[in-house]
Amino acid sequence: MTKTAAIIGGGVIGGGWAARFALNGWDVRIFDPDPQAERKVDEVMANALRSLPGLTDVALPAQGTISFHDSIADAVTGADWIQESVPERLDIKHTTFAEIQSACSTDAVIGSSTSGFKPSELQQGAMRPEQIMVAHPFNPVYLLPLVELVTTNVAPALVDKAKALLSSLGMHPLHLKKEIDAHVADRFLEAVWREALWLVKDGIATTEEIDNAIRYGFGIRWAQMGLFETYRVAGGEAGMKHFMAQFGPALKWPWTKLMDVPEFTDELVDLIAGQSDAQSGAHSIRELERIRDNNLVTMMRGLKAQDWGAGALLNAQEREMRAGTVHGARAADLPADALVTTAHRTVPLDWTDYNNHMTESRYLHAFADATDRLMQIIGCDAAYIASGGSYFTAETHIRHIDEVNAGAVITIRTRVILGEGKKMHLWHEMYEGDRLLATGEHFLLHVDLETRRPTPPSADIEAALVRFAKGHAGLPAPEGLGRGIGAPR
Repeated sequence: MTKTAAIIGGGVIGGGWAARFALNGWDVRIFDPDPQAERKVDEVMANALRSLPGLTDVALPAQGTISFHDSIADAVTGADWIQESVPERLDIKHTTFAEIQSACSTDAVIGSSTSGFKPSELQQGAMRPEQIMVAHPFNPVYLLPLVELVTTNVAPALVDKAKALLSSLGMHPLHLKKEIDAHVADRFLEAVWREALWLVKDGIATTEEIDNAIRYGFGIRWAQMGLFETYRVAGGEAGMKHFMAQFGPALKWPWTKLMDVPEFTDELVDLIAGQSDAQSGAHSIRELERIRDNNLVTMMRGLKAQDWGAGALLNAQEREMRAGTVHGARAADLPADALVTTAHRTVPLDWTDYNNHMTESRYLHAFADATDRLMQIIGCDAAYIASGGSYFTAETHIRHIDEVNAGAVITIRTRVILGEGKKMHLWHEMYEGDRLLATGEHFLLHVDLETRRPTPPSADIEAALVRFAKGHAGLPAPEGLGRGIGAPR
């Protein structure tokens, strides 16, 4: 059953929420009095469509519908999740919550995107204060997984519901057990922002130099390990205690101006704006967003391969998406006489080349992943490999039949040509819809991982392979099977 989210305020953050929900299969209902709201949300959706689906190696659910409504009441009626993203004025938020609660379900989650207000402030005068919580995301909402969930005086069942729903969207609900102005993450950002303003004002560094200090240095470390774990590593073998003993005295030195802030004069604003224009003015905002998204997708997919940080969240989301579907099936669950679906995924941004289509190495990557999936299906999974047996590829032949671009949803269907003894001979076909993109023919040998020499697999694995090979033998022979480069048709 499709879930419904209502987004009240369709700006940058509201549009990001709409994209996150819709691309995870939710229907989205938006209210925003701005006559340009639909255009703005459409532009955010266009960027989200080219970036978010490629983060996972399992295709996201069918996209939900997005509709725009003339009143808050119309938007929130029947919604499971209501996200308020109106301007940061408490009076506007109170009025908005009153309208929401007069029409919404009593068991709907009402989250606020506020970056500064505490839940107790948002709940003042509310019809059902225990229904309102802070769900503060980070831009771009459709890519970054962190949500600060602050739930002062919120019903425990509703807190659990909010956590579960956010996790199902591939997000990390950071549940803060005590409210504070600006929550947690923005307090760090405020400290860095204050110091950066002084460095620019005092002529120590330009906006570009400060950005370079972050993105080429500690920013990358923080992106995958955070603050304390980074400093624990910096302490070497002696760990955190050594780090604190070594660098703790520096806290007494007058290095920073975190308790002070320069006056926001026109001169300071002009100085920073001018430097920022010189640094980034060659790109439009939408171009900068796409550059940002390319970088984030590449970093997060890199972390995914290491099952670390944001990448571990993506892997957990994939496992949940596979569970209970054909993507999580074992051999006995599948018909022996039908091709096996071994991949159904979106081509990510980092798989494209200078011709703006999927590069050759990624065809092999996709087919290798399909082979790995078939190995899991027949029982050659992580536990079996840990016991000392696996398959090594001995020969591969790929035919590139048609091009495919980033964002395309591809499906790979696999046929077992041979599955006896030590040998496994596979034939993969890659499609976008009904369009054949490529074929991959792969010959593998089962090996003993200790001796690194060919050896028969377990009886169960061989039986599963033989079952598919016999069932697939009755299918028409695929065009191109066994053909070498330049071989006649």
